[in-house]
Amino acid sequence: MRCMVMVKATRDSEAGAMPDARLLAEMRRYNEMLAKAGVLLDAEGLHPSAQGVRVRFSGGTRTVIEGPFAGSETLLAGFWLLQVKSLEEAIEWVKRCPGPLRGDTEIEIRPVFEAGEFGAAPAHERDGRAA
Repeated sequence: MRCMVMVKATRDSEAGAMPDARLLAEMRRYNEMLAKAGVLLDAEGLHPSAQGVRVRFSGGTRTVIEGPFAGSETLLAGFWLLQVKSLEEAIEWVKRCPGPLRGDTEIEIRPVFEAGEFGAAPAHERDGRAA
């Protein structure tokens, strides 16, 4: 199973504060450990929401909203995508993580939907015919 492991943003991360050299080294070692174990699919840090946008969908209308966005506790500062056997395995890996940001940090783990969970593909998708 794949799991998205999301680092929640903090006031510091939203302000653009970068981790110090010690924390960067600890995170590098942690990521190397994940890679050597064969569970790391991807990992990235995200710029603050001030550098991002949201696109709001309402019927046929698309509205672009520029950051920054309020509520740092609902925003993401970074993520890992892990390939694990179970949610419990993902939890165990996350418990080994050094605190990825200064101060108190929260990490959320969510299983990723797999294609088979959406039911059988329509016949034209199974046999390669165009719809």
